[in-house]
Amino acid sequence: MDYDEHGLGQLLEQSDDIQADAMRASRAQLGEIVEIGQERRAHGAIDRDEVSEFTERRSTALRKGIVGAGAAAGLGAAILALGQTSAFAAAPSDVQVLQTAAAIENLAIATYGVALTLPFIGGASANAVVKVFVTTTRRQHVEHAAAFNASIRALGGIPQTKADPVLLKVVDRAKPTLTSAPKVVELAITLENGAAETYVKDAAMLKDVNAKDLTASIMGVEAQHVAILLAVRALLAGGAAADIALPPPVAKLPAAAGSVGFPNAFYSTTAARPATEGAVR
Repeated sequence: MDYDEHGLGQLLEQSDDIQADAMRASRAQLGEIVEIGQERRAHGAIDRDEVSEFTERRSTALRKGIVGAGAAAGLGAAILALGQTSAFAAAPSDVQVLQTAAAIENLAIATYGVALTLPFIGGASANAVVKVFVTTTRRQHVEHAAAFNASIRALGGIPQTKADPVLLKVVDRAKPTLTSAPKVVELAITLENGAAETYVKDAAMLKDVNAKDLTASIMGVEAQHVAILLAVRALLAGGAAADIALPPPVAKLPAAAGSVGFPNAFYSTTAARPATEGAVR
């Protein structure tokens, strides 16, 4: 399939600029978090009152966002109960959040890696734009995971090298069904949207302002991934795979092409993962 190499290069350059800006901000905030964590440890043990307050804020958010979800109430209650166990409640809250974030990023890295082994995503028959997007996005997730784990290590925590255990089951169930590009795109949307919503919810729950800035900066990159994937999904569903090109054939695109990537004015957090889900146990 023909595509505009110059146009693709410009898009990837813009994507990398957004990624670089986000990671620059992330590194600054990670440094602040590390300094605060070291200072707290130098003056004694973890502040249990602060941990208790964080746990209560997290539990309230989970009750509103998960337990009241109708048919999913049983699963939501189980997740909530797990998040309230003493083993999790006793851990430093900032480290828990960072470990879960790293677990989400690790899963994304592995999933995109699998996708690139499929002929219609990473092979000769793949759409060139989609292939480069998947390759670039995987690299960005590698950078995110490295940043989160660097902070965890500096805070005295255990780096998270494993994937989110709950989402991993979702991916494992989906692997045998990944027989076409639309199915891979659908799975990627699920993972990217879950990451973005998790960081939105974490930013609202975290007490430390630097931790809020960190999660928000990474969340913006994940939201960009979601927007691109939603546009690709719409074109594939409409039988317009040939229109996934740069520059796009504007005259042929449907009227909704300009807005399909942004379905909501505000991000929902119903797909957010619990803050302790990916914590090292």
